[in-house]
Parts: sequence; structure tokens; C-alpha cells
Amino acid sequence: MATTTKSSVSKKKARLVSSGRMYVTATFNTTLVSITDEQGNVLCWSSAGEAGFTGSRKSTPYAATITLENAVNKARAFGMQNMDLFIKGPGPGRDVALRVLKAQGIRISLIADMTPSPHNGTRPRKAKHNK
Repeated sequence: MATTTKSSVSKKKARLVSSGRMYVTATFNTTLVSITDEQGNVLCWSSAGEAGFTGSRKSTPYAATITLENAVNKARAFGMQNMDLFIKGPGPGRDVALRVLKAQGIRISLIADMTPSPHNGTRPRKAKHNK
């Protein structure tokens, strides 16, 4: 007697999120982008490495442009039209982020610079002792 088992295939529900947040981490070596909903749940992400760039090409403004466009296109699948933009880091992806969002027609309601800055810096070197 053959028994048939029903395989449980879980399908992702298509969520509709009209507004969310974009976090751009622009380092000297690469650009990372993650897009979340209003509660902070990550919907999609993109990086320069995922876009196919390797080595020193990841640290170019062109790589940042392609990375941000990929992230915005993924967010469009969720129906996203409005974004708050949070930028962190000194890399080439900083300036590109605003240009890409404007070119893609995304409405930006907030731009925040989250770059960490040291309050007191590192401890100074030990003083030289001359005899």
C-alpha cells in the first residue's frame, strides 16, 4: 500500500509596503544598502559584491550607483514609493545615494547622517622620557 505524502511548500506572501527606510553604509572599500519597513524589518538588501564588482572596482561611485539601483528595484517589488534615507560612512556611495533616489522617482522624506564620530579620540602615546 503506497502512501502519498503532501509536501509542504512555503511560499512568501507578497507584502505591500508603501514607505520604508534605506540604510546606506558607504565605506572606502564597498557600498552596502539595506531597505526596511517602518518597524525596521529588512525587506531587501544589496551590495557592490552582489552586483558583480570585485576588488578595487567595488569602491567606485559607479559600483555604488548600480548597487543602489538594484536595491531600489527590489524595493519596488514591495510597492515602496516613500523612503527615509540613513547614510553612514565616508565612501563614494554617499553622494550617489541621493542622485539615484531622485532619478528613480522615490520620494525622500528624511535624510539623516549616521556616521559615527569619536567623542574623545584614542589615548595619546606615552611621553618620551629624556635622560
